[in-house]
Amino acid sequence: MAELIKLYPENPNAKTVQKVVSILRKGGLVIYPTDTVYGLGCDITNLKALERIARIKGVKLEKSNFSFVCEDLSNLSDYVKQIDTSTFKILKRALPGPYTFILPGSKSLPHPFKKRKTVGIRVPDNSIALALVKELGNPIVSTSIRDDDDIIEYTTDPELIYEKWDHLVDVVIDGGYGDNEPSTVVDLSVDPPVVIREGKGSLEIF
Repeated sequence: MAELIKLYPENPNAKTVQKVVSILRKGGLVIYPTDTVYGLGCDITNLKALERIARIKGVKLEKSNFSFVCEDLSNLSDYVKQIDTSTFKILKRALPGPYTFILPGSKSLPHPFKKRKTVGIRVPDNSIALALVKELGNPIVSTSIRDDDDIIEYTTDPELIYEKWDHLVDVVIDGGYGDNEPSTVVDLSVDPPVVIREGKGSLEIF
């Protein structure tokens, strides 16, 4: 049975953030708000938690398309090969924001992702998500929570999310209503960049 925890985006309570992060460190799964749809995430360093998310999503961990949610671009070199100046300028212009950028993966990726040629990087413009990642000290591996309903692809009400997911995860954060439009996905591992999915992020910045 999951715990439903309230956090206010304007000023996320530090003690509550610490409580959620201690659950993440112990291998817990957390559903949390981003600047797009609600995400399901875990600590990138916890293999059991990564395997749990892969099971829930019905994918093999090695072949999953999970994103790495980061606090900022400072630790990018831990996960991504050296990028050129023009790519870095795009990232600086767009982040934090509703984008997922596909970038060439580095050799120092965590073990389950070692064979990946690319990784998806997110820096959401959401104070709750960023507070969690900052307190954790490393990325949260994350995936959008989709709805079975074809019309409403993404549930936006945290209480409805809690009702549906309470037996699968450890914490659902109520950070207010989410968005129902996912991030814009841009592949920066190729030249010129390719838009994989048009979502909430405007393409005008490119």
